[in-house]
Formats: sequence, structure tokens, C-alpha cells
Amino acid sequence: MKRVIKGTEPASFTQWKSLANDEWTPSYSILRNPEKQALHESLLQEQGHVCCYCGNTITLQSSHIEHFRPQNSFVHLDLDYTNLHASCQGETELPKPAHCGHSKGNRFPEQFHISPLQEDCESRFRYTLIGQIGSTQNDTSARNMIDILALNISFLNNRRKEKLKGIFDDGFLDDFSIEELEAIIHQYRHPRDGQHEAFDHVIACYAEQLLAAEIKRKKGATI
Repeated sequence: MKRVIKGTEPASFTQWKSLANDEWTPSYSILRNPEKQALHESLLQEQGHVCCYCGNTITLQSSHIEHFRPQNSFVHLDLDYTNLHASCQGETELPKPAHCGHSKGNRFPEQFHISPLQEDCESRFRYTLIGQIGSTQNDTSARNMIDILALNISFLNNRRKEKLKGIFDDGFLDDFSIEELEAIIHQYRHPRDGQHEAFDHVIACYAEQLLAAEIKRKKGATI
């Protein structure tokens, strides 16, 4: 899962909602352009043009506006900007296999879930060099999100593997330093133009896993 830091909703979206009166109630089902496109573009911009769930690159055409807490169960959050994200697989697609927002649909584990807004959301997941995503043994919420979002399907595993192997090849893993890992983490957490490439957060997370293991190893060696 990719952490999202929320910005301010578009002024046009705010103004459209403010038109509510006794005879007209705004709702997502009647939201149209240009306000809907402005909303979508704002979500893409604050996410660095990557999916809030898998971290793949997305555009207006290849993504949809996602309600983290589903509309059918959380009507009061229908137009709440903090509940809205951009998820991969476009609004009019019938994706096969479905993953991320299309896989989640109306399912939502109220007790055991992880939101892209949570500061620790990325660290709750673990990655292997062959692209698989997992969780710590007792993290029920992380396991639930992997299942609901279908984050461990072959399509995503293969894409993550390709990205990881491009950085963490045998030569690097045989001889890396803490400084090199820290540089990778900074580079993939903070792209210069603010626009991420596909699965940048996976690279950063894997480097953080290696860094934690290396620090632990060096501490053990000095005891």
C-alpha cells in the first residue's frame, strides 16, 4: 500500500458542494465534469500519479476515483475528500484480474483494515525479492488488505519483481553499504519532480527492510 498525504480539495469541488439547499443535495452519483475531473486530477497530483494501493503508475484514463470506505455503507463520506483516492484500473474498465479498488468493491473490514492515510501503512507490509507482498505474522489488518485488494496476484508480483531486480541485483546484494541503502530510500521516497514511477515505494520499503536487517547484524557483531 502507498501512503497518501492529503492536500486541499479543489476549490471548484468545494464550491459545487456548497450549492446544497433544501431542494438539491450534492452526491457523488451526480458529480460531473468539470468538477469531477478537477477532483480526479487533484487526487492524482497528491499521490504522485501512482495508485494508492499497489503503487503502479496511473493517469486519468487508467484510474478511477476510489472511496476507501464504500459509498453503500458510509453515505456520509460520499463526498468527503479524505475518503477519496485515485486507484488503478479505469472507471469504465472490466479488469481481469481485478485488483486494488475494483477488487475491494464494497468490501470493508471495519475492525481490521489499513488506510493509505495512516503514517505507518507502508511499513505494515513486507516484500520479497521475487515481488511477493506479505505481512508480519500477527498483522491481521495487513493480511486482510492484501486479500481484499488482491495485492498478491501474479500480475503485480511480476511487476514488483522486475522493479526490485533492477536495483537489488546479485552484485548489489553481495556488497552494499548502509549509506547506499539510505541513498536509495531518499531517492525513491522523494522524486525531484514529485512524480513517482511505478512501485517506487516498494523499492524504498525493500531498502528499509535491508537497512533494518543490516543495522541489527552490525549491532550483533559488536556484542
